[in-house]
Amino acid sequence: MAEDRLWRSPEPVITMSKSKLKLSVGQFSDKGQKAVNQDFYGCCLPAAPQLSLKGAAFAVADGISSSDVSHIASQTAVNNFLEDYYCTSDAWTVKHSAQRVIGSVNGWLHSQSQRSEYRFDKDRGYICTLSSLILKGSTAHLFHVGDSRIYRVRDNTLEQLTKDHRLWISRDQSYLSRAIGVELQLEIDYLTVPLAVGDIFILSTDGVYEYCDTELMLKTIADHKDNLDKAAAKIVDYACLHESPDNLTIQIVRVDQLPEQESSEIRQQIDELPLPPLPEPRANFDGYIIQRALHATSRSHVYLAHDCDTGEQVVLKLPSVDLGCDPAYLERFLMEEWVARRISSAHVMKAGVQTRKRNFLYTVTEYIEGQTLAQWLVDNPDPGLQQVRGIVEQIARGLQAMHRMEILHRDLKPDNIMIDTHGTVKIIDFGAARVAGVIEAGGGADQYELQGTAIYSAPEYFIGEVPDHRSDLYSLAVITYQMLSGRFPYGAEVAKCKTAMAQRRLNYRSVLDDEREIPAWVDFTLKKALQPNPYKRCAELSEFIYELRQPSEAFLSRTRPPLIKRDPVVFWQGISICLSMIIVYLLAH
Repeated sequence: MAEDRLWRSPEPVITMSKSKLKLSVGQFSDKGQKAVNQDFYGCCLPAAPQLSLKGAAFAVADGISSSDVSHIASQTAVNNFLEDYYCTSDAWTVKHSAQRVIGSVNGWLHSQSQRSEYRFDKDRGYICTLSSLILKGSTAHLFHVGDSRIYRVRDNTLEQLTKDHRLWISRDQSYLSRAIGVELQLEIDYLTVPLAVGDIFILSTDGVYEYCDTELMLKTIADHKDNLDKAAAKIVDYACLHESPDNLTIQIVRVDQLPEQESSEIRQQIDELPLPPLPEPRANFDGYIIQRALHATSRSHVYLAHDCDTGEQVVLKLPSVDLGCDPAYLERFLMEEWVARRISSAHVMKAGVQTRKRNFLYTVTEYIEGQTLAQWLVDNPDPGLQQVRGIVEQIARGLQAMHRMEILHRDLKPDNIMIDTHGTVKIIDFGAARVAGVIEAGGGADQYELQGTAIYSAPEYFIGEVPDHRSDLYSLAVITYQMLSGRFPYGAEVAKCKTAMAQRRLNYRSVLDDEREIPAWVDFTLKKALQPNPYKRCAELSEFIYELRQPSEAFLSRTRPPLIKRDPVVFWQGISICLSMIIVYLLAH
């Protein structure tokens, strides 16, 4: 870390293409009257498509003056935040990604203090504040711990967006009530605000904002609007002239242009690549030898092909020429491979290895030799409970891998589940998937519209409620119910219920019958997972899977016989004691 001036971006003005985010940035830091600068700051402004998927990030940290190692904490907090944030999944939301990274940084700094001679004196450990700003799409995301600050300037008015985590003991004495590295558990303030062209964000440590007048700060930024680095340096100089005793750091970020519509990686492919011609068997198509057609519908054409580079068999999926003018269709079409490339699970279809540039719009995925669950059910119309459990558990593991990436499948049905020749179950077809990070960037369609097959879709889709992992859980429970009974829990009634009141009138039909050996507690578990109200379902997929193998506590409590049947002696003894107490009370009064 430099003593007088910390790392800054090489260019003060970041200019993107016309439809992209355009920012101007100015930064400055000085040790002031102190011997060492314990502040640290930095920013990261990636190129497309990462700019649209992850945004531009800024961070300021301030080490506590009582610690000789807090400058290490500040540098670690900023550097790790900026580096690790961009290593998180593109499918994650900003909130999920940043909070995971900050939590990791906090844990590392806390462990460093615990392993050092400062473990019994927190004021001398690896502790700092952290205020970070991420601009993604048309939204600003703020993450804050400590007493460094983030302001927004709009219409020449300065507004403090963060709250100081400082406890005042007296007028002149205070201490940090929250900071990075103090405790293993950390509460992070999170705030989102909409962006407007001309918005200015200021990230500052207390050495600046406590010794610089608001009017002076606004005037300086306005006077040096073409050189925000100079504005930042002058503001620090003003604070020094007012005898600021602390380190001084400030970042100034101005929004010069907002994206009209984020140009995602998928949209770039749609804009740049033409629709492919339909290939013939044994033809060389973009480096793949077509072997045979696997499936064809009005929406896509699917081929088995041989990859000339890797030697592997793969599946090529080509879009329909008739729908080639529909951008929403093409986005959903390409989303399948995008999702498959970001999930690592034995129970989720993998994307094909991309070794060369593509000349057409199509997707490449692994070839799964086997059959769909729909065909398997035709071949096995009366599967045993143990077989059903084995298949459902594998589907659940694939869904869990998707949900960890904040991806909802939204079209889970037997046709979209493959069973290979080794018995491994894989989830396929992600064209209806909802990716939280892509939706947040403005690169996806309406996240609440029904995309899947009605009879397997959760009731909340039909009344416009926000879907979550419990929506996929419902679909999995419908499949489980179908495998055990050959029918559906509510028939076709769910799709007809367009109000919450109508859904509450749905009657669950028990999966139990005289022909199948199904335990009553399995039916209890299915009824819970198939509740029309998502908040009454199992909280997690793991809970559903666990309760398919053993009775839940709720079931055992419900089916437990009354005390008079379980232990009549104890029951009548209790009655006798109660009657005796009543008699004693009456005699005493």
